[in-house]
Amino acid sequence: MQIDKLRGKELDQLFLSILSLKDLEECYRFFDDLCTINEIQSLAQRLEVARMLREGNTYHKIESETGASTATISRVKRCLNYGNDAYEMALDRVNKGESSSAT
Repeated sequence: MQIDKLRGKELDQLFLSILSLKDLEECYRFFDDLCTINEIQSLAQRLEVARMLREGNTYHKIESETGASTATISRVKRCLNYGNDAYEMALDRVNKGESSSAT
């Protein structure tokens, strides 16, 4: 797993902080303080690209609807095909209403 190269105290602290958030409002507040608007939008865009790829949308449709570059779409597709299945896991949970932060 590539993430093993990143493991460390700072990343653990970040992820534990995210896991401590109790609801959508806390997520908005935390990420507003932590990231720039562009960084947040880029993360959200990647997740939307993953959702659209899973639904079988074309690069052209994804690019026109999300504004994502073909490089971003390709990177997300690579993660869907060869990654850690995290996009699949998160999107499945959100679709099933299992996300505890969606309250």
